Parts: sequence; structure tokens; C-alpha cells
Amino acid sequence: MASRAVWKGQLRLSLVAIPVEIHSATKSGARISFRQIHEPTGKRIRYEKTVAGVGPVKSDEIMKGYEIGDDEYMLLDPEEIDAIKLETKKTLELVQFVGACEIPPLYFDKPYYIVPTDELAEDAYRVVRDALRQAGKIGLGQLTMRGKEHLCAIKASGDGLVMETLFYADELKAADPLFHGIEDDPADEELLDVATQLIERKTAPFDAANFTDHYDKALRALIEAKRKNRKTKRATTSGDDGGKGDGNVVDLMAALKESLKSDKGGTKAKGAAAKKGTSGRKKSA
Repeated sequence: MASRAVWKGQLRLSLVAIPVEIHSATKSGARISFRQIHEPTGKRIRYEKTVAGVGPVKSDEIMKGYEIGDDEYMLLDPEEIDAIKLETKKTLELVQFVGACEIPPLYFDKPYYIVPTDELAEDAYRVVRDALRQAGKIGLGQLTMRGKEHLCAIKASGDGLVMETLFYADELKAADPLFHGIEDDPADEELLDVATQLIERKTAPFDAANFTDHYDKALRALIEAKRKNRKTKRATTSGDDGGKGDGNVVDLMAALKESLKSDKGGTKAKGAAAKKGTSGRKKSA
């Protein structure tokens, strides 16, 4: 599947503006994910936006609420927020440069690839890439993506440019309260020498392919074993739109009551237990 850009705009260096696209550098489907299934009916669990005493509500009835006191909120219409014009919505301007190793790793959040939109943009793109590499610098800028203004670090990587979103200073917890109790006495020289030798012995060039997600590997093995076992419980969601239909939703409580009606004899208690367990999870969500 072709990569889809998460942002399109201009990468700007002073008066030079380069049309670019930004693509996520991570794969969302690389790890196993699950759907929650209602065991008695075999249908997918849905989560609705509801109001106490009203029930499900429409999206156009929902506003943003900013808490200004105990249980008191100032209401903002989503359109009012969208109307705020930010230059960073369509422009990623490199406003400062820092040494390649100057940013503490703690600030890095998520990686992205920056690519030129067409051949005409490639010349200027390569100039910026090579200049960053030659200077050993990282460019800093800000852009608005998915409703949030991000602080970004741009650096040369291979044939292209990589962008990493950074946390703002006020998003990180101060380390001092956590570390202040650790004594500042120097480590024992003999122990320090042994630890240093161990580090040197295990030092090698970084290659992420050398590391395996053992939990994911074990989970895939479990799923494969369960798939081959004919006794494994299965659910068919045929006719269940999974929340993508026209809003004609099967209410969870109604489904549970229907299950109780259909269950007879020894399985009736099992349906009641499922109803109680599902209700408890819904309250804690």
C-alpha cells in the first residue's frame, strides 16, 4: 500500500520555500491488535458518545469544554478553534539550528519522513539536506498537524530528510524530584572498572533488526496455534457494521437482554454473568 501523506505544505529556509509532503515513518499495523467481542451475541463492542439522561448524541451537538472551576466549563465551538489562523498550518520554517547531539533524547517523540512533492522541488531539497549534513546541524521549526502545533527537529538521513516531533519543555516532568534521593557519592572504582569492561565488550554498531519483540512473537504463535485448533471459540460478525453504518446501532443492554431470552436452562446463569461483567466495564470506561 502506498504511503499517504499526513501533512502537505512548504519547508522554508529564509526566502527559499520547498513544496514537501510529510509521511509517518512508523507502521501502524506492524503489531497485533484486537477487537472487543460480545461473547453471547458474537458482535463487536461499540463505544458511543452519550449524555446522562439523554442517551446517544449527534456529533454536531458536541462542543469543546474548558474547565474553569469545579464542574464548570467554558464552551467553545470547534469552528472557533479551527478559525485560528496559524502560519504553521501550511509552512514548516527552519527558524534555528543546533548541534546534531545537542537535543536530549528525552525530547524526541515520533519520526516522520519529509519528501519533495515533485522533481522541481528536488534541487532545493537536496541543497537543504546536504547543508544540514555538512554543518552537522539539526533544524528546528513548528507546524500544525492533526489539530496540534508541534515543535519539530529536521535532520539529514540517508538520501532524504527526517523530521522528529519534540515535546515542549512544559510537557516533560522535572527529573530532580525523582533523582534527588540518589546519593551523589562516586561509584566504587573496582566495580566501575568491571562495569566499564562489560559495556565495552558488548559495544557494537546499532542495528534495530538485531532486536525482536518477544511478546509479539509469542502472541503470533499463540494465535496460530489457536487458529489450527478446531475447539477454539469463534464469532461471526456478519451483518455487524462495526460502527461504520448509518447509526442504526444495536444497544448493548438490549443485546444482553435478547441473549438472556434465547438462553435456556443451564446457560441462563452464564448470560446473566456476562451482563453484569459488561455493565461493570462500561461504567469504568
